Amino acid sequence: MEEVTATAVAEQVGESCSLDHYLMQPDHTMDARIAAARAKLGTDVLLLGHHYQRDEVIRFADFTGDSYKLSKAAAEAKAKYLLFCGVHFMAETADLLSQPWQQVILPDLNAGCSMADMAEIGQVEDCWDSFERAGLLGENDQGAGNSAKGIIPLTYMNSAAAIKAFCGERGGLVCTSSNARGAFEWAFKRAERILFLPDQHLGRNTAFAMGLQAGEMAVWDPFQINGGLTPEKMRAAKVILWKGHCSVHQRFLPEHVDRVRREEPGMQVIVHPECRWEVCRKADTVGSTERIIKTIEAAPEGTSFAVGTEIHLVNRLAKRFAPLGKRVITLDDSGCLCTTMYRISPQHLAWALENLAEGRVVNRIKVDDEVKQWARVALDRMLEIV
Repeated sequence: MEEVTATAVAEQVGESCSLDHYLMQPDHTMDARIAAARAKLGTDVLLLGHHYQRDEVIRFADFTGDSYKLSKAAAEAKAKYLLFCGVHFMAETADLLSQPWQQVILPDLNAGCSMADMAEIGQVEDCWDSFERAGLLGENDQGAGNSAKGIIPLTYMNSAAAIKAFCGERGGLVCTSSNARGAFEWAFKRAERILFLPDQHLGRNTAFAMGLQAGEMAVWDPFQINGGLTPEKMRAAKVILWKGHCSVHQRFLPEHVDRVRREEPGMQVIVHPECRWEVCRKADTVGSTERIIKTIEAAPEGTSFAVGTEIHLVNRLAKRFAPLGKRVITLDDSGCLCTTMYRISPQHLAWALENLAEGRVVNRIKVDDEVKQWARVALDRMLEIV
C-alpha cells in the first residue's frame, strides 16, 4: 500500500507546516483555524467522524457513524478530498469505495486498529496453506470462483484491505457487525466451513446465535504451529475463528453485567457483539454501534441503559439522552477508550486541512490497484446480502 508519511510531507512543505509545530499548540486554539480552512475548501472536502472519536474532533464532522456507514457516505460524496477521522482500515475502505478522482486522507497515520493488526496477510496465507495440507480446501478454494467449496473465508470490516482482498479472491466476502449472520448463512450455502477473521468474539457470538455449539468451533492461533489445531480438530469445526479481538470490547466481563443487575435493578444491558460471548449471553440486547444508538432512541422516557462499548460514545449518548429522561451509563466504571482512535486530535485535523487549503495533500491513503480489485469484490458480495 502506498502512503505519504507525515515526515515526508513535512520535508516537502517546509517548517511552517510541520506537524510538530501544530502539536505544541493547545486544543482550543485549533478551532478557528479548522473553521477557516474548511471555509476555504468549501465542498471540496468532506469530513467523516467515527462514533468513537473524541468530542473535540467529531463535532467538526459532516457525517458521523460506524466504519461502514462512513465509507458509504464517502462513496456517495462529491467531494474531492475525504478526510477520515477514524483509523487506518476505515480510510482504506473509503479508498476502496471512492471514485478515481477522490483522495482519502487520514490525519494521523499512527491511528491504527489493534484488532485489524492481529491478522496479517502472511499469517492468513500460512493458515490457508495448513487447511490445504489438512484436506479442507474444495476444488476451487485456491483461487477465484463461486462454486461449492470446502471452506470460505469471511472477514469483518475491521481488517486491512489485503485481508479483504484475500477473502474476495477465494470466494468470500466482508461483513459488518450488523450483517454477520447474513454473511454466515450466505457462506454455509456454499461451503462446509467458514474461516472468520479477525474478531473471534463476533464470529463466536454469530455462530451461537445460529444454533452452533462450542464443539463445532475452533480457534486458530496464528502464533502456534498449524494454529494450535490438529487436522482432526480442523475437520470437526464448522467455524474456525481467528484469535483476534477488540481491546476495548474484550475488557467487559460477565461480572460487570452481574454488578448492574445487583445495583441497578431494571436497567437494561446492551453490548456490542465484539464483546465476549459470556457477556453477550447475559445482556438484554446485543447489537452494532448503530443498533445501540437506535435502541436507546426508541426507548420510552425513564428507561436506563448500561452500555458495553467505547467510552466516548457512551458519554456522548448520556449527554444526548439525559434531557429526554433516559439514563445511559457505561457497563464498566473503568470503561476504556479506543486509544488509537484517540490519536486523531484537533491539531492533526487542523494540520491536514490547512495543508489541503494550500494545495498540499498529506497522509493520503491509497490502496494498491490489485488489492483494491479483489477487496472490492468482497465488498460487492457483501452488498448482495444486505
